[in-house]
Amino acid sequence: MSVAGIGMTSRRTRARMINRLREQGIRNESVLAAVESVPRHLFVQEALSPRAYEDTALPLSFSQTISQPYIVARMLEILLEGRALGKTLEIGTGSGYQAALLALLTREVFSVERIEGLLEEARNNLKKIRQFRVRLKYGDGSQGLPKAAPFDTIIFAAAARGVPEAVREQLAPDGKMLLPLDNESGRPKLLLVERRGATNYLETFLEDVRFVPLVAGIA
Repeated sequence: MSVAGIGMTSRRTRARMINRLREQGIRNESVLAAVESVPRHLFVQEALSPRAYEDTALPLSFSQTISQPYIVARMLEILLEGRALGKTLEIGTGSGYQAALLALLTREVFSVERIEGLLEEARNNLKKIRQFRVRLKYGDGSQGLPKAAPFDTIIFAAAARGVPEAVREQLAPDGKMLLPLDNESGRPKLLLVERRGATNYLETFLEDVRFVPLVAGIA
């Protein structure tokens, strides 16, 4: 197939993905526009690119995964409800796909990845689409990014065993943090943490999700 043919196929499959997301209940037009704009097939292994627009998680290098489109869209929609994202921190860059979406939704995005090789892949993926707004950082995401704090929005791409206190303290007043929180059942739930003033936090559990575990340290 020619390059032009591949491009046409990608646009059609992205359009079908957007229709599916609407059917699944995603209503935020900014999120839908961002998802339609970013070519997900450029953020997965070449052998898996024909499956890039399926509603499923796919494997990445280093035993990591790229989340299914619905979960990514849903998490962004939750964080955007009634507000702008503002200065945003992503914990777990992965392939760079979610960071690319965030960069279309807000002007200031930081993304931390603990696996150096995966971070380089993400950097290359973002270059493919000429997205240079994301500030990529190699480090231990379980500690957040204190040098750049505070953040209006923090989003995790891995399931924590508990709310990382060091990261929660990096939320700005009226900020929101969304993370998959693991539990004894082995099925994480999304937890929305909202900072109310200097010391008060409101925690709300949402739907079940599937994510790789959050691991401390660097590799």
